[in-house]
Amino acid sequence: MPRDSLGDIKGEIADYSQAIAINPQDADVYISRGIAKYNLGDKQGAISDYTQAIAINPQYAEVYYYRGNAKYNLGDKQGALADFNQAIAINPQDADAYYNRGNAKSDLGDKQGAITDYTQAIAINPQDAEAYYNLGNAKSDLGDKQGAIADYTQVIAINPQYTDAYNNRGLAKYDLGDRQGACADYKKSVSLGNQAAAQWLQSDGGAWCRNMP
Repeated sequence: MPRDSLGDIKGEIADYSQAIAINPQDADVYISRGIAKYNLGDKQGAISDYTQAIAINPQYAEVYYYRGNAKYNLGDKQGALADFNQAIAINPQDADAYYNRGNAKSDLGDKQGAITDYTQAIAINPQDAEAYYNLGNAKSDLGDKQGAIADYTQVIAINPQYTDAYNNRGLAKYDLGDRQGACADYKKSVSLGNQAAAQWLQSDGGAWCRNMP
């Protein structure tokens, strides 16, 4: 039985280390060990292994993506951005790389750049609800509430159980003066289990919506 089916990630890492000792030029084994380290919570160790894999094969787009994710989760947004840039340069059809680069750009304050990347991710994968959702958030942040509403509506078309999409669409509708539409979306979000929206609806601030037929 494979070690991963036993949840023995540490043993898995030991196996990969043994394989590397036998053949230190196998980029795939460094990648596999990096993934195992990442899953164990050792993101810095994962970055080291991904970097070694890149040294062996600098055209391995997927490794830049993995390393970018690890850097992003350690708070190194600029480093992550550089790796996603490289992943996309090697493989321009990597929707996930565009999506994650959009997240990094958004976190760094480049909302328009994020919009461009989310849009590209959607062009490659039109069923990516998360990309539509983050696209809507970025548009909302830039004041394009109608555009945000359209994106949240698309999220809901793909995944009708996406509670945060209802909530955020409600916020955008409220900002445009559509209180009835906003309230309907807030209540739908609550019905799908959004606890924060439920608490707001029961508060004094949510009374106007709570009492709306």
